Amino acid sequence: MSLFQVCVVGTCSLAVFKGLQLLLRKSHSFDLDGPDKGHWLLGNVTKLFEGGIEYCVDIVDRYGGAVRLHGPYGELVYLADPRALYHMVVKDQQMFEETDDFIMSNKLIFGNGLVGTVGEQHRRQRKLLSPLFSTTNMRRLLPTLHPIAEKLASTLVAKLPADGSQKEIDVLPWLSRCALDGICQCILGYPSNSLSAGDDEGDEYVEALRNLGPLISNLQMLRRFVVLVNRYCSPYWATKVLDLVTAPWLPTQLMRDVRELRRIVETMDSASRREFAVKKAAAEADDELCEDSRMPPSMMDIMLKANSVTSNTDQLTDAELFGQMNVMVFAGLDTTTAALARCIYLLAMNPHIQARLRSEIRDAMKSSEHQDEDDATPFAGLSYEILDNLPFLDGVVKETLRLYPSFPFMLRKTTKATTLPVHFPVRTRAGVETSTITMPQGSHAIISILAANRHKEIWGPDANEWIPERWLAEEQGRSAPTLGVKDGVRFPAVYSNMMTFLSGNRSCVGFKFAEMEMKKVLATLLVRLHFALPTDKEIQWKLWAFHVPVVKPPAGDGVTQQVPLNVRLAREEDFKW
Repeated sequence: MSLFQVCVVGTCSLAVFKGLQLLLRKSHSFDLDGPDKGHWLLGNVTKLFEGGIEYCVDIVDRYGGAVRLHGPYGELVYLADPRALYHMVVKDQQMFEETDDFIMSNKLIFGNGLVGTVGEQHRRQRKLLSPLFSTTNMRRLLPTLHPIAEKLASTLVAKLPADGSQKEIDVLPWLSRCALDGICQCILGYPSNSLSAGDDEGDEYVEALRNLGPLISNLQMLRRFVVLVNRYCSPYWATKVLDLVTAPWLPTQLMRDVRELRRIVETMDSASRREFAVKKAAAEADDELCEDSRMPPSMMDIMLKANSVTSNTDQLTDAELFGQMNVMVFAGLDTTTAALARCIYLLAMNPHIQARLRSEIRDAMKSSEHQDEDDATPFAGLSYEILDNLPFLDGVVKETLRLYPSFPFMLRKTTKATTLPVHFPVRTRAGVETSTITMPQGSHAIISILAANRHKEIWGPDANEWIPERWLAEEQGRSAPTLGVKDGVRFPAVYSNMMTFLSGNRSCVGFKFAEMEMKKVLATLLVRLHFALPTDKEIQWKLWAFHVPVVKPPAGDGVTQQVPLNVRLAREEDFKW
């Protein structure tokens, strides 16, 4: 099949699909101002990705915190207003659910995990999982991360020239391997050892986890198709449809991606079931967690133990427990990798900030050497309390997560007709200001985490700038909790007044672990290594399901994910700021 034929077939299929959608679903209209409709078939919602961060923020600056956009299936609302988001994710969260395609596709990939359930089942799962990510458990898991971060640092050091000069290294795959080892060991108790494996080595399960994120990103437009197949086909015929679209005689890249995703899901399912069976057998054989073990228990160990002592009405089934495994790994792998890569890239762009952070970490290590002489904890390093309370490290991590949230957007649908209030008035189609948005039942809204975290009315005129110092209360002449608050108005959030990890019943339960892992890796790398931008390459961060770093042509192909940086050993002058 030629490229032209593929394009014709694809366009016709999408047109037919859109027609079916319009027949099966009532179209909704919103009396809000917004940009031109854009493409006749796809609308203008694709510009959120094509235009990048600048476009996503600019439309809020131009039209306010509630903007009318057009998608392939009708109009939807783009939201970045604090009061509207409070009602959507907290006060009236039962009226705004994840979309069917999101839930169904996640359930097919991950099973009955947290991202594939709704309603009472979701509530029971959160009730069990949320307490597991307590400060106490994070403190117990930190020693597990220490040798992994040290392995990453020593691996990068080993790649440097013996004379101490710099070398260009693509840090992205190594950060990914580090994040994978950290997640697998801490969450599953599974020694992935991907940092130790060669490029062509590693077990099938680990490779499946590494490749899952990019494939989901590439295939997100097929989620609607998944909903239709599952809604109108029996399990038998749904399987037949899947067999058809993954047939090897279909040569397009899209179909190759679908086949690869199916293989990855089957690999993950098989390996996860084996690991879950081992963990469950071990938990049943030992009623108590071994407190004097040299290595702390994994989150799976803690989860199984917590579930065994939960009341029968709230206990999770084996299928639900099993479903959490791959969910927790996936949720923390590509997100942490992207956040770490962006953070190190920003430090490479700002050597004075890198030097200040490096100096703070070294000073803390010197102090802890005297405080922890009698600490018998294996792989002690910096204690959890010290690591968590380094003010500039905290500012660097928070500012990176504010400006570059790993999930820039979240989609919601209304389960019943309602009215959303907005704090900052927006314009109607006629140009009249309004403080309410009518949301019909079945209508859709995009939560713009990206635009909310850069809202100038809340974060100030420099909201789009990366300024870690803004989190240092003593340098800003205010108390830390007031950051991200203007005249008593703030965004609903579980993390420092920003929407990065959302709030309400769909907030991220693992944000404390993600923050701890980022801090641990940064603290380990920066005291040993110095990072600078490459001399003849320009790194571009594309916006899709995640932030995707590529090298712009002609030095790169603009497609391959990579973060090449000049790396060398840290010198004494690199600690001076």
